[in-house]
Amino acid sequence: MEIFGVDIGGSGIKGAPVDLDRGDLARERHKVLTPHPATPQGVADGVAEVVGHFDWSGPVGITFPGVVTDGITRTAANVDKGWIDTDARTLLGERIGQPVTILNDADAAGVAEMTFGAGKGRTGTVILLTFGTGIGSAVFTDGKLVPNTELGHLELHGHDAEKHASTKAKEDEDLSWQHWAHRVQKYLLHVEMLFSPELFIIGGGVSRKAEKFLPLIEKVRAELVPAQLQNNAGIVGAAMAAAGSAQGKGSAGRPA
Repeated sequence: MEIFGVDIGGSGIKGAPVDLDRGDLARERHKVLTPHPATPQGVADGVAEVVGHFDWSGPVGITFPGVVTDGITRTAANVDKGWIDTDARTLLGERIGQPVTILNDADAAGVAEMTFGAGKGRTGTVILLTFGTGIGSAVFTDGKLVPNTELGHLELHGHDAEKHASTKAKEDEDLSWQHWAHRVQKYLLHVEMLFSPELFIIGGGVSRKAEKFLPLIEKVRAELVPAQLQNNAGIVGAAMAAAGSAQGKGSAGRPA
């Protein structure tokens, strides 16, 4: 079964049809740059370009980098503030002319990793963290998602943690891998103190280079592994959510 997934990020909008039997992209993904400012209309045009590239007809799952409740985007930390309280499901659905399911980007990645990747078969508390323009989070207890956790906004050194430990912070400040890994370590220890997970899954584009920084992280008691689906996890999870909505199961909860 193939369903289309789109992942809206702070720097790029990427998507592809997803083979939900394999939990992998059915075709090579297409990516466009996220417009700046990332207004609702501008991002909708980018989503339409990605979907149109494949001449897709059918349900589309779309991730958003912020809190999403019942198709409404409630926060906008790394996109234009015009997204706050926008009916994104209606906006994007009308723009691409297809039924749309929208959910938090890290939640989508987490569901994909729990079903097909590094979290498959794991029980207890599992936390996926995506490092990119910001830091996204997905928290699972015995396989069930706690949606919209937004742990990237925990306070660390008087600021949002993502301002200190995201991949963007590494790039903006030209940090070495060792220096950045030390920041990530401090953040992970803070999250661990609050939630005591058995497993951390590290996702986002930087997961492709896990060997450069994960071995440098110490003192974290939880198991620490890179995301297996890497930066495609959001696309896969978005497609899973769209399939669930089409079957009347909703977009959050236990991966199925």
